[in-house]
Amino acid sequence: MAKKVTIRLTANFERNLEAIEVFLDEADSHQAYDRLLDDLANTLIPNLEQFPAMGRLFLERPVCSVEVANVLERLQSKLRGGELREYLFADYLVLYAQFGEQIHLLSIKHHRQLSFDFQSLWPRN
Repeated sequence: MAKKVTIRLTANFERNLEAIEVFLDEADSHQAYDRLLDDLANTLIPNLEQFPAMGRLFLERPVCSVEVANVLERLQSKLRGGELREYLFADYLVLYAQFGEQIHLLSIKHHRQLSFDFQSLWPRN
């Protein structure tokens, strides 16, 4: 039987959860945050423990500029053999790093937090 993977929440992940709670409260979707916490505890974390490679490899994205290539090269050197993965989980995008038998949850964002606020760019006349 394979050794169970350990899941760790980073401080940034916890800050992202707090930002999601504020975001959902402002959208009058108070129950969605409780649902998210339940889904993290009952679905995402157990699934990652059993299938740690279920997310897509983040560094396999196509590189379209020298700047991105340089940033990705520096990021790869910091990973020191770890893998950076992203996973779409319901309405959320989760970024995590796997180092052997440990997974560090790095970031989580609601999909609407990832979009642009076009209305604020063009004021109403």
